[in-house]
Amino acid sequence: MATVQKPASSSDSDPRYANIDEKKRKRMLSNRESARRSRMKKQKLLEDLVNEVSALQKNNTQICEKIKFTTQRFVKMEASNSVLRAQVIELTESLQSLNSMLQMVEDVSGYDVDIPEIPDPLMKPWQLPCATQPICSTFDG
Repeated sequence: MATVQKPASSSDSDPRYANIDEKKRKRMLSNRESARRSRMKKQKLLEDLVNEVSALQKNNTQICEKIKFTTQRFVKMEASNSVLRAQVIELTESLQSLNSMLQMVEDVSGYDVDIPEIPDPLMKPWQLPCATQPICSTFDG
């Protein structure tokens, strides 16, 4: 049986070319390893970005829930404040009516009646005199 021999290339027989082939092989291996590291680095970066997106979406959901809760509380407080403002106006009108009655009593009886001035609570509520009794609230928020 005859074996077919590969024709010898010039690089197989010449030691100068053997060294070049070895360099080429090492360069190819080095390039493959570099490409593998690059792919791994890219994959790691992608995983990190996916994790960051997930964390940011979770954070965003929590913030949206807090905004929703806070908005609901704000709406409740605003409604409560509207009721309190209406009550202040109603009580102020009652006090004015009582003061006018006191004025009539003073005019008719001739006695000097101390009629307190009623501040306008809607103009400067921060200047109202402090109540002597604590104000209780039934807010269940």
